[in-house]
Amino acid sequence: MPYEFHFELVMQSLDRLLWGAALTIRLSAMAMVLGLAVGVCAAVILKNGPAYARAVVRAYVEIIRSTPFLVQLFIIYFGLPSLGLQLDANDAALVAMTVNLGAYAAEIVRAGIGAVHPSQLEAAQALGMTRWQVMRHVVLLPALEKVYPALASQFTLMMLASSVVSAISAEELTAAAHLLDAETFRSFEIYIVVMVLYIVLALLFRFGFWVLGQIVFKRRRRLGAARMGA
Repeated sequence: MPYEFHFELVMQSLDRLLWGAALTIRLSAMAMVLGLAVGVCAAVILKNGPAYARAVVRAYVEIIRSTPFLVQLFIIYFGLPSLGLQLDANDAALVAMTVNLGAYAAEIVRAGIGAVHPSQLEAAQALGMTRWQVMRHVVLLPALEKVYPALASQFTLMMLASSVVSAISAEELTAAAHLLDAETFRSFEIYIVVMVLYIVLALLFRFGFWVLGQIVFKRRRRLGAARMGA
């Protein structure tokens, strides 16, 4: 018996899927900002921090990169209450996404920092720049520019991986799809629509990262060229 598609049942509840997609965007955007901050701090410690701090950060990076995101999520959501720290599903999802993304971003940014030539550091120090100015203008900004495509790809992957947080009932896109599926029993149609929404989100994120890269790094190159010309 041929399968009959009934997308009208899904379209009638499209607002619920779009609400879930909005939460996916919000969680992902917040995790990207916080995860990048964690990653940059971790990368700086790995390159220039004291030995004990490097050991701690290295352990954090290896543990996160060597365990499934779902396990990390369960530890935060189900494990932390045993220690007296109770988080709701959305907050636990954000913490897990930040911790996971921070470890991957740390390795990416560390590679960018390692690509900065020592002669640039020597020149900056010869000009009398402070340690913070050297780290900001000579190390971090050029390093982030070099690894920006890799960071953008990792951020997009994290947005797609956010579907895992539906396992703790965080109300993002996949969780909304699960609830709708339980009500309508139109799994095929629902997840086709969800797949399309994720594709759209991925394309929007990639375009947004491209625009951001053009604004931030192209403007920086122009200012550098103007200073050289002056």
